[in-house]
Amino acid sequence: MSVTENATTGSDTSTRRPEPIDPSRVARLRGDQEAIDAAHRLAERFSRDAAERDRSRRLPWDELALWSESGLGAITVPREHGGADVSFVTLVETFVILCAADAALGQIPQNHYGVLRVLREAGSAAQQRRLFGEVLAGVRLGNAGPERKSPQASTILHGTTRLRRTPSGLRLSGRRFYSTGALFAHRIPARALDDDGRAVQVWVPHEAPGVRVIDDWRAIGQRITASGSVHFDDVPVDADDVLPLWQLADRPGLYGPASQLLQAAIDQGIAQAAIEDTLRFVRERARPWMDSNVARAVDDPYIIADVGRLTVGLHAAHAVLIEAAEALDQLHRLPAGTLDAEHSARASVAVAEAKVLTTRAALDASEKLFELAGSAATRAPFNLDRHWRNARTHTLHDPVRWKTHLLGNYRLNHVLPARHSWN
Repeated sequence: MSVTENATTGSDTSTRRPEPIDPSRVARLRGDQEAIDAAHRLAERFSRDAAERDRSRRLPWDELALWSESGLGAITVPREHGGADVSFVTLVETFVILCAADAALGQIPQNHYGVLRVLREAGSAAQQRRLFGEVLAGVRLGNAGPERKSPQASTILHGTTRLRRTPSGLRLSGRRFYSTGALFAHRIPARALDDDGRAVQVWVPHEAPGVRVIDDWRAIGQRITASGSVHFDDVPVDADDVLPLWQLADRPGLYGPASQLLQAAIDQGIAQAAIEDTLRFVRERARPWMDSNVARAVDDPYIIADVGRLTVGLHAAHAVLIEAAEALDQLHRLPAGTLDAEHSARASVAVAEAKVLTTRAALDASEKLFELAGSAATRAPFNLDRHWRNARTHTLHDPVRWKTHLLGNYRLNHVLPARHSWN
């Protein structure tokens, strides 16, 4: 098989679709502390079976229903539309909490919040009123991700997905991949080009004719995100469900940094989980090396020093992550119409710094786990390798080498970062 062919030839199309959420069962969270408390309650539940879900690749339908009913899906809805409108700091902390419990399950709502930010910055008043209302009622949003590499899709911003005017109305056609959350979503926003060659975002109902979500995600990590394929075959589209994505490239905003901030928070959660399992295993199961002259592994001076270094890295990454969230909060509070290109660039720079550190923390912690805990930690029943598999898979979402390039080019040459969802 050549590297240009699909690694998975099966077509495991899920016959299950997300069930409607009873709005009367959806909590209405009113503020930041309520959101944090809700995240902790879910994390306690999600952590119980995290290792087994990963091992058996059991898709988290029931857990996501609980997530919807918790009210967390609406915490970024503006207050004027009935939401809690929590701070970026709170949003980040909820992701760290949930991803420390189960990184793959915690990642699933990432695109939910990302497209809500697009709605906030590009949606009309009528679209915001209607779609924010759906989210308040428990609707989950997924995402039809970038297309697979092809001559027509040389980068993740290019592709052949089209929204066309026809005598029968608007029709959407295309093949998408990396569609985290789409399998479980009631609406699947998708990027496409319209007849004028402009980028739009189409909020497609999952049950619309011509929509097919295929569970063909077979990565080594983040296994239950179901980040596979979405096919749109001449899907009828309501014009009111189309957002002018192209406008966001022409004006400064926070939708890109906001999306990237959540990616960094996911990695932070992975790092935290790996370190917590390292400490637990060393305390409860690891044996000291014979030449250490100590009775317990926790007294090994080299293990102690390495745990100290990992702790410093974890805390440094978290501190910079929160600083980045605070920077976005400050910019979010600027008077309407005053956010300029410099502001948008500063947000991207702040988030890039956090992404570099959380990537390093996740990879270091998940790899060092085995060195410190010893060979017993590699036994399959413990499934501790899921932390490294999750870290290695998720940190590839956007190359960290381009984050350091962004930072260096901004500091050295004052080149402002390009505005898109990956900056």
